[in-house]
Amino acid sequence: MSQPPPQGRPGEQEGFGAPYEPQPGAYGAPVQPQPQPGPYGQPSTAPYGYPQPQPPTVPYGYPGPQHQPSGGRSRGRVAGLVAAVLAGVLVVGTGVWFAVGGDDGADDKKPVARESTAPKQPSAEPSPKATPAPGAAELNKGRKEGEAKVRWVRKNDVDVPAAGAAVRGPWITGGVVAKAMYRTATGYSLEDGSQKWSLRLPADVCASPTLPSADGEIVIGIREGTDEGAACEKLQMIDLATGKAGWTATLDRSGMQDGLSDIVMAVNGDVLTVGRTTRTDAYRISDGKHLWDRLPGFCQPYGFASGDVPLAAVDCRKAPSDDDTPDEEVRRMDPATGRTVWTYKVKKGWKIDQFYSVDPPVVSLRQDGLEPKWAIALLNTDGTYRAQPVPGKEDFEVRCGEQGENLDDCIGAAADADTLYLATKPEYVDGEFTNAVVAFDLDTGKTKWKVPAPPAQTLQPMRVEDGKVLLYLSPPDSKARTGGGIMALGPQGGALRTVLRHPASAATAEHVFEPAIRYSDGRSLIVIGRVGGDSDEEEMDVRTIIAFGD
Repeated sequence: MSQPPPQGRPGEQEGFGAPYEPQPGAYGAPVQPQPQPGPYGQPSTAPYGYPQPQPPTVPYGYPGPQHQPSGGRSRGRVAGLVAAVLAGVLVVGTGVWFAVGGDDGADDKKPVARESTAPKQPSAEPSPKATPAPGAAELNKGRKEGEAKVRWVRKNDVDVPAAGAAVRGPWITGGVVAKAMYRTATGYSLEDGSQKWSLRLPADVCASPTLPSADGEIVIGIREGTDEGAACEKLQMIDLATGKAGWTATLDRSGMQDGLSDIVMAVNGDVLTVGRTTRTDAYRISDGKHLWDRLPGFCQPYGFASGDVPLAAVDCRKAPSDDDTPDEEVRRMDPATGRTVWTYKVKKGWKIDQFYSVDPPVVSLRQDGLEPKWAIALLNTDGTYRAQPVPGKEDFEVRCGEQGENLDDCIGAAADADTLYLATKPEYVDGEFTNAVVAFDLDTGKTKWKVPAPPAQTLQPMRVEDGKVLLYLSPPDSKARTGGGIMALGPQGGALRTVLRHPASAATAEHVFEPAIRYSDGRSLIVIGRVGGDSDEEEMDVRTIIAFGD
């Protein structure tokens, strides 16, 4: 099916070219809605924005140039483009035309699970129970009525290299919050922050899924050695409740493309999928059994989204050695067998970027080039095309992890059965950054409403719960007039509702690098995304987790 040409010149008009509806080629019966995964919201290990050199101050979530991680990405920064168009041609906020549509048509050695040679028991003694970590009492000083208290604070307890180290996780299960960093995985009590276990790893952590299994187990990727440039090819299962190390496996990374590509990891039920450029390996998490790797034919999944609806990004080539730009497909698959349930074909030249939602399917797409483009596909639960967002003059920004890694690690987008919620790109107003949240009708793509953040603060959609979208509200950057917290908006928008207000006295502490935000049952966590310092003392004084709630 051909794509209609753009109508007019870039920036000449706001509107659409000829309407176009992709033909995704769905197979099988429509899928029944499933609950959204994870009680603590959409996970994010994302770099929180990009440097903004023009303002006199560096606001929350916009690290200065010296801290900018390589490979970080932010949807709103890609050539200034904004989520847009599957069924036609559209002028976006920066006056750049682009179009996206669907297209019609178109043995490796298995890794072996084995008994772990890593330590079988936690290697560190827990901290005294019910003793709050240093810092909580100080952060609670001056707490006002209506503000939640800082329950506990954890400072860094891992000696990392001079360049710092990324934090993997957090993963929350059974009263434990766990993370992995450098060569250590650690679990803490959700109640008081005391250390429950610590597991020393043989080499650097290099990959991990965003969610654990329902049984509270995680499988992480570890480098095959401690030498610089060692391949990310070892898998290690860990019981998050106890810190006990379980099975291990070694990935086959012998292919040139697979050897150079990043690893994408996901958890769907009791299945772990580990994807790279031209293949995915699937394992049963409970016992390490290898389930499948390469599928028949030239279409191979290279990444899944964690959760109850296993959506996969699929790479289709004419032959295994084909170096041309592959066609890509979104598929719902059975992760235990690799069987396809339905397929949505992405327009040639566009790549699957992220899954903002798995139920309903909301897919971020991108096109590389001198002027990179960004689009969002809104699909039905059977994989057929549904609609496209119509952004008008708005610019949007969804913040995700480093390019090439997991496909489900964004903050700033959320969806329910009939609405997509997106954060707008922050604007510099009166010396501070602020933004808004826009709701789109999933059936028409039209804007339902727009709600601004309070002055000097930003809002980031996390997930939808009980008919309300939950959002993280950042604290102001300069004067701590108020703290951050968790807010909510109803289906009709309206006034922001406070779910959990963080104390203004802790506003400065909330300004952490690449934060992951979690919320459940009246408690919230802010987990730093990277740890480092100019000295050992400074490095060990970094607050890595702050817990809020009464």
